[in-house]
Amino acid sequence: MTLKNDRYAYRVIWSNSDQAYVGLCAEFPTLSWLAGTPEAALKGIRRVVAEGIKIMETDGDAIPSPLSERKFSGKFSVRIPPQVHRELSIQAAEERVSLNRLVSAKLSR
Repeated sequence: MTLKNDRYAYRVIWSNSDQAYVGLCAEFPTLSWLAGTPEAALKGIRRVVAEGIKIMETDGDAIPSPLSERKFSGKFSVRIPPQVHRELSIQAAEERVSLNRLVSAKLSR
């Protein structure tokens, strides 16, 4: 079973502890699939997600929207220690950029 118009965020990683490839889905962080090849891991996790969605629909649970279809404002708030805030502010002043621009550049790396 696969989903029609499947637009979820999948990835496949190698697990040394399992000695297998692990298929993961960002929107369903509790689901995974182990396989011997990356292709089989991707196919497996897509099948598990489809089955999970079918169960969620039957139970009347909310189904996560794909990250690729969500709207993002470009804003979020983060708390940091005052000393880090001070150091970043000094660095921004020295570089003659706003604190926002400095932090955005650092996060983009």
